[in-house]
Amino acid sequence: MKIKSIVYFILFLLLAQTSAYAVLNLELTKGVDSSVPIAVVPFETQGNESPTVDISNIIASDLQNSGQFKLFDTEQMKQLPSRLSEVDFDYWRGLKINDLVIGDIQAEGGGVFRINFSLLDVYKNQINNNRSTSVKNTMGIILNSNINPVLVDKTYITKDKGLRKLGHNIADVIYQKLTGEKGIFSTKIAYVLVKRKQDYSAQYSLVVADADGYNQHAILVSPQPIMSPAWSPDGKQIAYVSFENRRASLFISTVATGKRRLVTRFPGINGAPAWSPDGKKLAIVLSRDDNTKIVTINLATGKLQQLTNGWSIDTEPKFSPDGKSIIFTSDRGGSPQIYRMNLANRQVKRITFSGNYNARASFTPDGENIIMLHRDNGLFDVAIQNLKTGVVTVLTGAGNDQSPSVAPNGKMIIYASHNEGRGVLGLVSTDGRVKLRLPESEGEVREPVWGP
Repeated sequence: MKIKSIVYFILFLLLAQTSAYAVLNLELTKGVDSSVPIAVVPFETQGNESPTVDISNIIASDLQNSGQFKLFDTEQMKQLPSRLSEVDFDYWRGLKINDLVIGDIQAEGGGVFRINFSLLDVYKNQINNNRSTSVKNTMGIILNSNINPVLVDKTYITKDKGLRKLGHNIADVIYQKLTGEKGIFSTKIAYVLVKRKQDYSAQYSLVVADADGYNQHAILVSPQPIMSPAWSPDGKQIAYVSFENRRASLFISTVATGKRRLVTRFPGINGAPAWSPDGKKLAIVLSRDDNTKIVTINLATGKLQQLTNGWSIDTEPKFSPDGKSIIFTSDRGGSPQIYRMNLANRQVKRITFSGNYNARASFTPDGENIIMLHRDNGLFDVAIQNLKTGVVTVLTGAGNDQSPSVAPNGKMIIYASHNEGRGVLGLVSTDGRVKLRLPESEGEVREPVWGP
């Protein structure tokens, strides 16, 4: 009977999670009402070679999709300055633009490009300029230091294949300068992609992509299911569960090379890996002796240490940012809820009480909240709970969401869902004010996770 209850519980968790479709293009569906008006002028290209990607478009798309900025349409621009001396600040103030991004791309030869960019505060130029102190920016323009409109002025050199990454990096710089928060445009996501063949068999891929869905590549392709991907703290490895040879096994793959190693292959369940903050251990779920319990494994020695005991089903562990505790899902109270264990004394405390189902929890990077899959009135939504107050805030609302994973700056959550009959990956800010979709049609996406 114990084996049956474990199977039913695991199936219940899986059935509560609806599949979505693979990532391609971000689509902003809800932004901040007070979004900052900003213009990204198309970068001028100079030289005999042309880049294969439009770096200014990448920057504009990232800023637009953050939900924090209102981008001025490039087709409406009547002026296209590429350097400070060409900027007519009165023109941009007339369009009620707060900030302006300008730049140029110079071909250096051999597929190498020099990129200059500046972020300008349009309204600083209005200040009286009768003072004599001056500075010179990298474009050689002398500016009065008291009315300097240049917020950022940088030059980069990269090969053509690095331009997309550089565009994300520049967007991160702009985002942090204007919001005070770190950007996440240069980060990665991972997910399991399932494609159905003509004979109805399935092909499973563990896919890594940029945060905006581009640069997809599979680090593992298998005819058997892949589950529970988890990034290492340094972003170089992913742990996951594979059912090769029809047996659950836990592997770690190196993202750059795809090289992998077997971690566990015990009889029964080998699942739900979670990295410790120092990257030295994994918390995993094993079903030895008919009990589904959480253990840690030392990745250097292979030594196991059991953390939970009793007859309850304990699963989905996650370490706290300081590594001093874990949270996990357990049915020990009669329904799936989130519990927290102090690793020093092994004391366990239930922390979720709102809703009759809470699972798939993880900490926000500051350790002050948890995000989770939350069910109330039969609907599964992504929610956030403040650990001090216990207040739960539902962030999505579609009622068929699953697998939430928080961004490294703690501002956005990626999850899988459905919208208007089609599968999507969704993103929502942790304050609920920004929402995006990442639609695709070539397969089913499961268990998206955000990299560090």
